[in-house]
Amino acid sequence: MLPTRLRKNSAIRNLIRETRLSMNDVIYPLFIVDGQGVKKEISSMKGQYHLSLDMLAAEVLALKEIGIRYLILFGVPDEKDDMAMPAFDENGLIQQGIKIIKSADPDMYVITDVCLCEYKSDGHCCFFEENGDIQREKTLGILSKTALSHVVAGADMVAPSDMMDGRIGHMRKTLDQAGYENIPIMSYAAKYASSFYGPFREAANSAPAFGDRRSYQMDPANSREALKEMQLDIEEGADIIMVKPAMPYLDILVQGKELSYLPMAAYQVSGEYAMIRNAVDAGLMDEKVIFESLISIKRAGADMIISYFAKDLPALIEQHEG
Repeated sequence: MLPTRLRKNSAIRNLIRETRLSMNDVIYPLFIVDGQGVKKEISSMKGQYHLSLDMLAAEVLALKEIGIRYLILFGVPDEKDDMAMPAFDENGLIQQGIKIIKSADPDMYVITDVCLCEYKSDGHCCFFEENGDIQREKTLGILSKTALSHVVAGADMVAPSDMMDGRIGHMRKTLDQAGYENIPIMSYAAKYASSFYGPFREAANSAPAFGDRRSYQMDPANSREALKEMQLDIEEGADIIMVKPAMPYLDILVQGKELSYLPMAAYQVSGEYAMIRNAVDAGLMDEKVIFESLISIKRAGADMIISYFAKDLPALIEQHEG
């Protein structure tokens, strides 16, 4: 324990603080939907919204004002099909959204989630054979095609979240061959089959029509498997490694940080957000718990945190880091 004389004085506490948060640590998710004039609160995620394309520029400028400089985009189209064609349509929600954001603020850093569940009629992240086996090559081809369409539209980084074997190598090759060698890939390397994703199912309208995703997402009981998945993605060319969810898997984050020199990301997912947000709003916990949750993720080794609390962070930083 530190001597009392170091803990009593706030100026000294700030001087010796081991872990700090800044707005450069957080990435804010946006959900883009069809329609006009839509800014509708997501009922399971208070304070988070579905936004139509015509509302996007104003939202981006408002986020810029409070210091948010990094976004990750999710598309939620009204129409889906069995080939996930809205995912790679050059006039799709994400593709149009990137252009609108870059027009409103060319310096806003835009990351895109690359998956098929929001665009595929069965809500799965992959294609299946009649016997239920995953059609891996077909899936990888569509995922890479989707990533390329995002980059062509102006994305600064792509983040495949599907958990298919080999997708990082396939995507890296596709981007390189198209002349986008300098576009980084942030891999959802250790993505667990978690119940903490519940509110996201509404936000992204992506609940699977049959079965679940346990055949391609990780068993929550496994940690060595996570390290193997990370290592495979690193070998295939991933630039950033992600752990998802964040707080229930801080041990995985610590182990991942020890595994590689690559930057580590963590996704504080919808269920984590909803639990904390609802508890704070109900008066069960002080708002300081938001800062505490984020600092725990940073302390465990995350270089960047995807969090729905990004908009709350400026005030919390002023309160705790001042």
